[in-house]
Amino acid sequence: MNTGPNPLVRVPGEGAGEMSYVYAVGRQGPALDGLATRLPGVDGRPLRPVDGGGLCALVSPVPADTFGEQGLTAQMEDLDRLEAVARAHHAVVDAAFAETSVLPMRLATVYLDDARVADMLVRQRSEFQELLGRLEGHVELGVKVYADPRTAAVPAQPAAPPAGAGAGRAYLRRRQAQQRDSQDVYRAASDVAARAARLAETVAASRAVHRPQQGQLASRPGVNVANEACLVPREHLERLRRELSILADDVPGVSIEVTGPWAPYSFATAVVAEGAGADGGGPR
Repeated sequence: MNTGPNPLVRVPGEGAGEMSYVYAVGRQGPALDGLATRLPGVDGRPLRPVDGGGLCALVSPVPADTFGEQGLTAQMEDLDRLEAVARAHHAVVDAAFAETSVLPMRLATVYLDDARVADMLVRQRSEFQELLGRLEGHVELGVKVYADPRTAAVPAQPAAPPAGAGAGRAYLRRRQAQQRDSQDVYRAASDVAARAARLAETVAASRAVHRPQQGQLASRPGVNVANEACLVPREHLERLRRELSILADDVPGVSIEVTGPWAPYSFATAVVAEGAGADGGGPR
């Protein structure tokens, strides 16, 4: 799953007490109503449905002191806390997506109260309905390509001659050979990424190119040279996953990771329109 950090979103003008945290938007009906009765939200707070304009938002109450401007800033700086909020957020979105088509809201989208959530649904009804129609029957697949020259088969190098002028030349030859091997692996990885993109385009309704992951975000050894998401019709899901997963077979030093299916985070994250909230704010 493409779970890269979404920007925290707030609606200014928050007061004391509780605010309404919005997870996802879908069509009004029993699917989301039923889910709200059996699934907790952030910090275990109960979910509730908020309806407006024929749509339904999944909402939970959160404390205004921790989800207001200063509170959100503090939570962004606490990686453990941010991870806990993100996990709860995505758990709700994924459970809702298993029931029906939904639009994930950005992480920590909060409103002053449910009335303002309902107003947002009414004002953005056309946009939300259009997105829901486009995503109906589709899922997201993640595709990452990695290059790791260390795992490529490298021909054994002859032993270095005794110390002297010849030893330096032999060392340079080995280094040049290693560099050529690394360049070959990265070229091969780029070729696999290009073939994956062409294959996805044969069935995917849309593709999204993300920034390659680095450090702890990368899930495999080596360098992540491509990180994409595909919006795929459900009927083509298994075939595409199978064909993508074998593209790097027999390519030394190159691997491909196919994840999902996920809710369509890369294609459906709903945008809070300007004017949301009590003060006419709500910028992302």
